Amino acid sequence: MSGLIPQRFVEDLLDRVDLAELIGSRITLKKAGANYKACCPFHDEKTPSFNVRPDKGFYHCFGCGAHGDAISFVREFEGLGFTEAVEELAKRAGLEVPYDQSARQEIQQARTLTDALDYASRFYQSALRSPQGEFARDYLRQRGLDDNIIQLYQLGYAPATGTALFDACNRDLQGPLLETGTVSDKYGRPRDLFRNRVMFPIRNSRGKTVAFGGRTLGDDKAKYINSPESDVFHKSREIYGLYEAKQAIRQLDKLLVVEGYMDVIALAQHDIHFAVATLGTATNQDSLTALLRQVRHLVFCFDGDQAGFRAADRALENALELMADGLHLQFLMLPDGEDPDTLIRKEGPEAFQKRIEGATPLSRYLFDRQSEGLDLQLPEHRGELRARAEPLLNKMPKSTLRDAMWHEMLRLCSGRNDWQNRRPQSGQKRFGERRDRIQEERIDVRLSKDSTLCLALLEAPDMASDVVELARQSRQFGQAKRFADWILERQIRDRRKLVRTLATDKQARERFYHLFDGIEHIPSRESTLAGARELLSPNQEAARKQRLMSLLSAKRSLADLTPEERQELKALSERAED
Repeated sequence: MSGLIPQRFVEDLLDRVDLAELIGSRITLKKAGANYKACCPFHDEKTPSFNVRPDKGFYHCFGCGAHGDAISFVREFEGLGFTEAVEELAKRAGLEVPYDQSARQEIQQARTLTDALDYASRFYQSALRSPQGEFARDYLRQRGLDDNIIQLYQLGYAPATGTALFDACNRDLQGPLLETGTVSDKYGRPRDLFRNRVMFPIRNSRGKTVAFGGRTLGDDKAKYINSPESDVFHKSREIYGLYEAKQAIRQLDKLLVVEGYMDVIALAQHDIHFAVATLGTATNQDSLTALLRQVRHLVFCFDGDQAGFRAADRALENALELMADGLHLQFLMLPDGEDPDTLIRKEGPEAFQKRIEGATPLSRYLFDRQSEGLDLQLPEHRGELRARAEPLLNKMPKSTLRDAMWHEMLRLCSGRNDWQNRRPQSGQKRFGERRDRIQEERIDVRLSKDSTLCLALLEAPDMASDVVELARQSRQFGQAKRFADWILERQIRDRRKLVRTLATDKQARERFYHLFDGIEHIPSRESTLAGARELLSPNQEAARKQRLMSLLSAKRSLADLTPEERQELKALSERAED
């Protein structure tokens, strides 16, 4: 509908909006000359890299690249569409959006439908509090819900009588309720769609009711039913619980995607407010796109039975075509026979939160699932793994993640796996002994500078002082500085003590548990240390390499070197192995 708003009005609206005031009403800005700075609201950071230029009318984050004007900020921050964002800013500026007549009629029609659905939601809530809702209240109490959470999610009860809602509303609302399918005239007379059910209102990003889900309290064949699609409800685009999550957590950084309404509500009851549910039988690309408009980090949570794994596989396949660098998708498969509702009540929120933190990354989940039932010590099974995985990887757009997953597939299919340890039969040589070992060509791995320094500290803790000094001169080594500061504080000088301390010290283990989560492949020790030396003393390292090459290329053989040159070559080579 953006094309129905005159461009001249949009430009005039942007001229009227004070960008600093708009953004400052949502996040904390600090003056920096003629501009303003803040920690970016669109990604997690501790050092401010989000800049606002009121004179130019735009903002820019040097960390994640977020960039735009007042309309794009409201769209991203509030999760609104273009038209809704323009309306929000126009209301703030005291203006009326000049829609043409057809657009006005379309907007008025949508508002009429949502007004009718909001009335239905209030009717169901009132019915839940009435004497006829006693059985529904008992059911919700048995599920462990208190009054606060019932009110937060506006749960209600649809009376068992067939026309309770239709009879209660006035004539102006009866037509819209019929149009949305909340009341059906399928058999020639009005009849409520939802009867004797606990009601779950489905709200859009602005908190307006667009549909309902209903859970039977009787012996109906369908335990749950949803409203049919309408002009205001498109099942694949709506996310249950998203509005409530955004109300509870102003700056969402991740979403836990579960399967049912009660899962979302039970998790919120236990202070996990970032759970949402897609509607329908599978997480499709429309729902994934809607989720990724809100956050860059999704954790899919499924029951641990066969149906749960099939649902996870569908979500994986639909996600592959959307995967791009910067997106982080994980899978949390619960124990067989459990769902989030039952499990969080059984083990508590802290244990469930740890499960979320330990969820499996998309790349690992893909290869774990595709290698099920295979013995990767057998060439035939390695070929089978490639036949299964390659079509999935081909769905992905070009990205660093796709390249890394291709390398991982090639590694797994080359027979270099030590994670599938098969006991050899009597008289059979163990795979991996020298005569059977398959020689591998090391993959060239490119890591971030911060990750390179962290890996180097793990190999050589005595570099900590140099890392801290480098981090003071640059702001891009936050993780490495924290790791190095901790090493200096503990006075750790060798790798064995470092590994032992990380393994036995609970506080340190929790602090650095996720330090290397984003690394798909670990480079060799020599490569890691060489990369760190180039960062710490680039001029010295370049000079060392240049001199080493000159010694090796200037003479035909080692016998031609003088004793002094041999000693120098030995010293330079030993420095490369430190």
